[in-house]
Amino acid sequence: MAPLGDGSASGASPNLVVSFGEMLIDFVPDVAGLSLAESGGFVKAPGGAPANVACAISKLGGSSAFLGKFGDDEFGHMLVNILKQNGVNAEGCLFDQHARTALAFVTLKKNGEREFMFYRNPSADMLLTEAELNLDLIRRAKIFHYGSISLISEPCRGAHLAAMRAAKAAGILCSYDPNVRLPLWPSEEAARAGILSIWKEADFIKVSDDEVAFLTQGDATDEKNVLSLWFDGLKLLIVTDGDKGCRYFTKDFKGSVPGYKVNTIDTTGAGDAFVGSLLVNVAKDDSIFHV
Repeated sequence: MAPLGDGSASGASPNLVVSFGEMLIDFVPDVAGLSLAESGGFVKAPGGAPANVACAISKLGGSSAFLGKFGDDEFGHMLVNILKQNGVNAEGCLFDQHARTALAFVTLKKNGEREFMFYRNPSADMLLTEAELNLDLIRRAKIFHYGSISLISEPCRGAHLAAMRAAKAAGILCSYDPNVRLPLWPSEEAARAGILSIWKEADFIKVSDDEVAFLTQGDATDEKNVLSLWFDGLKLLIVTDGDKGCRYFTKDFKGSVPGYKVNTIDTTGAGDAFVGSLLVNVAKDDSIFHV
């Protein structure tokens, strides 16, 4: 597999955030509120939560890198170029000559919420191996950020776990946004078990209210259910509540921040932008977890 050696922001950075996982092409309908079958046309857009976070960090003036695998095809090269154009270090990117870049078709409902249909059989991102990891890049980071999609199947799951071990051994803060995508998992039970299997490895976790409901099988507005996800050693748990804002919990304090009133058109990537903003600030000053 061919590594990419010309990252756009190479070199050590005291505030570097390395995002690990998938980057793909989202095909978004050009008219909202229609099913995939009803849609007359689609616009291609870069996607994948960890990559969105990396780009958000760079756009907000932070230092970010992406670690993952792409198909050695036009879409794969296009995506890596987009990372570079957005100031993201791409030295952790590899190309696979035997697998395609992942695709997703996104349905936009009338309220701006989405549904996804994925094409990964398998896609290149699923085939990243432990031996292909750029461990030097990970060890240069202040924060290592990841989701749960890379846990679904081998060999990527093994690579994810190895990358996480390397980060923790180097004293790097670990950031986890499960980003639940049930159509990619064999079952809801497998998704819940897989997501929770690495739960207690993170220093901070961001979940949506829907994800709280899924993981706890309870009411996301009930703080007892939210706090059932807390564990000793966790520094920050954030629950995003859509247009209502977010709730945050640390060992010593908790609170909430109201949302902004906007005309919702498309919520794709909103949570990733939130995480990017959070990680930019944590990378600059991780004392925000303390009173």
